[in-house]
Amino acid sequence: MLTLCNLLLFIGLQMTLSTLPAYAEGSLHATSLQISLVTSLFALSAIASRLFSAKAMEKGGRNLLIYLGLAISFTAVVGYHWADSILALLLLRMLFGIGFGMASTAFPTMASDVIPIRRMGEGMGYFGLSTSLAMSAGPLIGLSLLQGPGFGSLILGTAAVIALIVPLGYRLTSSLPTHHKEPPMIPAEAGPKTGAFRKLWVPCLLNFLLSVSYGGLLGFLALYGSEAHLAHVAYFFLFNAVAVVIVRPLSGKIYDRYGPAALLIPGSLFIIAGLVLLSYASSTTALFPAAICYGIGFGSMQPSLQTWMIQAVDPRQRGMANGMFLNSLDLGVATGSMLLGSIAMYTSYAVMYRFSALAPALLLIVYITILALQRRSRQKTAFAKIRKTV
Repeated sequence: MLTLCNLLLFIGLQMTLSTLPAYAEGSLHATSLQISLVTSLFALSAIASRLFSAKAMEKGGRNLLIYLGLAISFTAVVGYHWADSILALLLLRMLFGIGFGMASTAFPTMASDVIPIRRMGEGMGYFGLSTSLAMSAGPLIGLSLLQGPGFGSLILGTAAVIALIVPLGYRLTSSLPTHHKEPPMIPAEAGPKTGAFRKLWVPCLLNFLLSVSYGGLLGFLALYGSEAHLAHVAYFFLFNAVAVVIVRPLSGKIYDRYGPAALLIPGSLFIIAGLVLLSYASSTTALFPAAICYGIGFGSMQPSLQTWMIQAVDPRQRGMANGMFLNSLDLGVATGSMLLGSIAMYTSYAVMYRFSALAPALLLIVYITILALQRRSRQKTAFAKIRKTV
């Protein structure tokens, strides 16, 4: 039930996140900078909202966060229908970000509380399938509604999805305890054990870099389809979803057995390949391998980073860890939208997607460098112990 509620919440987000930039350009005549603000202002307001949401979770204010967040999000979505200027649309996007930031902090924290600690990677892999599946299915649904029945149907559908969470989530919020339960045993962290890797900023940084390319994918794929004369660009999200559904259950088990390195390194290579293939796509069929590569990479890396962060903190701080995970995701999306939008303004969307592949490449370099430093530190520590013993 938690996974279903989280799926609906993120589908409601993704239905508008991928379509409002195209609507702003076509109906409100927005500039490239204003189009990027449609995504980035939402993300920044969600980040600000989660700063106090994590504290409220620790104090037992979970139910208030969920229902207040859903009410604010629903109000903002309905308001899109009357947004007749880019300024009004941007203000409503900020309002939606506040509500979404409140509700999205609660569900993953509740999930981490009911998953056995020794199977956290597998459990969060299943739960995280809702997020990744929504990131693929939501844009497909949203673009289909926008290009078919029109903007009014898009707003109505998004509002209905958000409203459906309330009756589904009522049983959860009335039965699950509002405070975290201390597990009988907290295992060692799944990541390397040096001091630097114990800090949340390491997986946060990696998640930020992962999300930069996704910001360009969401904000500009519909516009890239028009530029490259791709009639059914929404199929990218369909095949991306298929890849995510296949890889998510497997990636969680791999994480529990081998740790994050077994997923982050190959996942980065898959994302780089997907973005490069996308930038050279000249037909709808050419989108399929690009979508599959990107889905394998993103679907395996994102739950690994989230599980890493959850396992790095005390159970009572899981709300904070989930908030930081989502904030780094939103900050990456906002940065990617702004930065890649500026590149597209002076080049083209195809060139922009080639530049976006630099973000996962940088992620790979940073992670391998940290792993090397961590291994060297372990070797020095072991050598020092041998010398002391001798």
